[in-house]
Amino acid sequence: PNSYFQKTKKRTPLPFGFGSSTAIAASDRRPALPVADRRLPVNLSPSTSRGEATTNKLNMENGGSNGIPENANEHCPGPESESAGKSDACEGCPNQEVCATAPKGPDPDLVVIAERMATVKHKILVLSGKGGVGKSTFSAQLSFALSAMDFQVGLLDIDICGPSIPKMLGLEGQEIHQSNLGWSPVYVESNLGVMSIGFMLPNPDEAVIWRGPRKNGIIKQFLKDVYWGELDFLVVDAPPGTSDEHISIVQFLQATGIDGAIIVTTPQQVSLIDVRKEVSFCKKVGLQVLGVVENMSGLCQPLSDFKFTRVTETGEDRDVTEWVMEYMREKAPEMLNLVACSEVFDSSAGGAAKMCNEMGVPFLGKVPLDPQLCKAAEEGRSCFADNKCGVSTPALKKIIDKFVANLMASENG
Repeated sequence: PNSYFQKTKKRTPLPFGFGSSTAIAASDRRPALPVADRRLPVNLSPSTSRGEATTNKLNMENGGSNGIPENANEHCPGPESESAGKSDACEGCPNQEVCATAPKGPDPDLVVIAERMATVKHKILVLSGKGGVGKSTFSAQLSFALSAMDFQVGLLDIDICGPSIPKMLGLEGQEIHQSNLGWSPVYVESNLGVMSIGFMLPNPDEAVIWRGPRKNGIIKQFLKDVYWGELDFLVVDAPPGTSDEHISIVQFLQATGIDGAIIVTTPQQVSLIDVRKEVSFCKKVGLQVLGVVENMSGLCQPLSDFKFTRVTETGEDRDVTEWVMEYMREKAPEMLNLVACSEVFDSSAGGAAKMCNEMGVPFLGKVPLDPQLCKAAEEGRSCFADNKCGVSTPALKKIIDKFVANLMASENG
């Protein structure tokens, strides 16, 4: 492995699947930073004393400390932005004249963010054109896999209105704390920390009804105030589409060096249309596309896991699974070892591979729709920790190994 990935302790990352357990007992997890045993208030700013933790829940009426006026337009760039009062989003805003004439200067928060990110080697965004294509599932399993390879990994969830990462990492009900170093991530394993607005909601059913400026404010606050320590990878799970959050995360991290983005899609044209826009967005903002992953590429599962039915003359479904299984055991037992695959989405137009070839971006591979992978996400566990995800695990391993190899090769190049 490239020495670039080695830590000061001379720890050498292991090849995927060798010598590193993906499951760590609670007693073996990374000890938390010295903290006050109270939930962190969202409006904590860098100037706030770190010893002044309060029990405030996330105030759903207020965003982060971003200086956005309450009566600002939906896509307000912020009063300190160079485009304040001048962009199309400012048209009709009662604050337009004030913002346009106010003195501008460099955003001091970007300096703070750069200092925070100085100990993070690789920053990877995970994007999708549409929701529901398995982006967050991939982000979670990518993070599990990298930590299993003995990398230090952070997973940042910036899907503010739909934070599913806590569920997929088995961290529901956890809280964020603070220390004199900043906000402490919630640790799944000793080398895998997670940060999400989901940890800050008063209850899991609470809706985050924020406009763009408020969402951008909390993203900036995550980047400024979270203390990750030394990381090999920071994986950022973004919301679907190309909205304010995407523009903001690229803007905030641009000076710190973003490696690029992995885009997740499904095979059908309805999804690929939006992926093309996602690729176009990346090119416009100078974000390298590290690769595209085609998820749900056919439903695959062992034949023995299927349920078989027969429609009777009266139109009723009759379960004949046991009869079929018994017949195969007697007549063709080798069939019980087969994996059956069925195309769920239409990929006759070539799928993600053809789209990547046309747009000149790397294709990382396909992941089948595996019910066991879906179950692993529901249960908040790694699909690499056991043999339950026998269909999807080899595909994910191949994709992640290829991604890491490409990244290391680019460093050597």
